[in-house]
Amino acid sequence: MSFSISQASTPSHPLAPYGWDDAWADTFAPYAEQGLLPGRVVRVDRGRCDVVTPDGVVRADTAFVVPRDPMRIVCTGDWVAVDPDGDPQFVRTLLPRRTAFVRSTSSQRSEGQVLATNIDHVVICVSLAVELDLGRLERFLALAMSSTAGAALLGDGTRPVDHEARPLVLLTKADLVPDVTTLSHLVEDVERIAPGVQVLPVSSATGEGVDVFGAIVGGGTSVLLGISGAGKSTLANTLLGEDVMHVQQAREVDGKGRHTTTTRNLLVLPGGGVLIDTPGLRGVGLWDAEAGVGQVFSEIEDLARQCRFHDCAHTSEPGCAVTAAIEDGSLPERRLDSYRKLLRENHRIAAKTDARLRSETLREWKRRGAEGRAAMELKRGRTR
Repeated sequence: MSFSISQASTPSHPLAPYGWDDAWADTFAPYAEQGLLPGRVVRVDRGRCDVVTPDGVVRADTAFVVPRDPMRIVCTGDWVAVDPDGDPQFVRTLLPRRTAFVRSTSSQRSEGQVLATNIDHVVICVSLAVELDLGRLERFLALAMSSTAGAALLGDGTRPVDHEARPLVLLTKADLVPDVTTLSHLVEDVERIAPGVQVLPVSSATGEGVDVFGAIVGGGTSVLLGISGAGKSTLANTLLGEDVMHVQQAREVDGKGRHTTTTRNLLVLPGGGVLIDTPGLRGVGLWDAEAGVGQVFSEIEDLARQCRFHDCAHTSEPGCAVTAAIEDGSLPERRLDSYRKLLRENHRIAAKTDARLRSETLREWKRRGAEGRAAMELKRGRTR
């Protein structure tokens, strides 16, 4: 199948099911003039990636776009430009990202890890097979609500389009809570810590909530996130109507599962929309998530604006609206503790990142200075 600029933005474009639209066509236009093909990354594995293009899926090397900044590594969900010919084929450039879900790595370098890009819905899967971990869910929500900063992640100096990824909480394995009243209370518990976020009980076993979920993700790109055993791959198979993703039974003792999904896979849903299934996450360290923390704990920040002192620490200060809310029971103390913990963590990561960037910049200056001095010495030697 050949690709032409004239059909770049038509609904019949072969990449339309993967999310191709007029905006992407406009962004890609300069690369089309160079004879490159547009494509979306559907899987990344060991420095190579599967890219779906108008001519089909190609296996492409990412050597041309391997940067020093890990935030610019090719990721599932990226739109890229690939060379139409060549063996092997190469990804030549990344298009500016609209959104990205980023967590901090477990390394000592305080770097971010991009898990999925150009997403419209961040779907947080929480299994009802075990007791709800509200603290972990607040952490996921803070990151989900910070999933913007698209083009800035590429460092190209441009601003992202007016776009944001909307979070959605799925309470999976709802069939394990047959009592309607109990299930309703669980939904209310989650809604209280997820202001403005839809909370939907679903069951792949009975089909409860699956149609509603399918309608929500039927437009745009959605990423499934959660710990192992949360039922992400089973839910993906249910929406796909076939067993595409391998699944294993979760342990009964703690509801946890093995990492049956080992790569992030982009899947086109038969009812419309695109789904990115991800491996279970053992940890979700915050990364540039202060705005997201503020949204998740919006009631605390609203109360803080009513405190007598603008720099109130919400401990023993007179006229503190936050401590007053804890005393009258309208604000759970656990909620304030979680808020403080996430803010401290985010500030610590930000400080370490700033220090790392300063150190890397200093090393770069020293390297360039050494190269300049060496070049000058060489020049002097030639003129003697």
